[in-house]
Amino acid sequence: MARLIHLGRVEYRVAWDRQQQELSAVIAGAESAVIFCEHDPVYTLGRTRGASANVLNAGDTPVIEVERGGDVTWHGPGQLVAYPILRLEGEARDLHAHLHRLEDVVVEVCAELGLATGRDARNTGVWVRPNTPEGQKVCSIGIACRRWVTWHGLAVNVDPDLGAFARINPCGFDASVMTSLTKELGRPVPLDEVESKLAGKMQNW
Repeated sequence: MARLIHLGRVEYRVAWDRQQQELSAVIAGAESAVIFCEHDPVYTLGRTRGASANVLNAGDTPVIEVERGGDVTWHGPGQLVAYPILRLEGEARDLHAHLHRLEDVVVEVCAELGLATGRDARNTGVWVRPNTPEGQKVCSIGIACRRWVTWHGLAVNVDPDLGAFARINPCGFDASVMTSLTKELGRPVPLDEVESKLAGKMQNW
């Protein structure tokens, strides 16, 4: 079973440092871990070439380059972030399968909350109305892997200020592609409820 680590709201670098600690520990033989947190506002740039061009006007919000795949995204209050530090062994050594596993667990949680979501055939993440022109993204996913141990992970828009995405082209899209659980369900969704549901599923990883 994975160790569950709940950090609460922290600066991005604090969570990044903790990921490094857990990554080294899991590589050395420790049990897998999942870190849950909420970040102070930050934009992060993945390894996609040209990602920096999708930062339109960051203002005074920090922009940090990171090791995960993908383009630029925003993290901040109202968004639940989960960083699974998982050892992939045997047939599980398949990064595409790992991405799908992350998508699937969020789809399951959304369904329990009453929101139908799914994968988009061309884009990672979890989408409302996937594979349609009206599709919108409720969860972004980007991972890194070292010696078959994964890190980085997923970010679920529970009830963030979606206007923060207007300063970038999130994942290369227009900011209007981003949505949230609260917006789609039309009611408040407590972040700790989403965290509890995700943790309950991920602890068996």
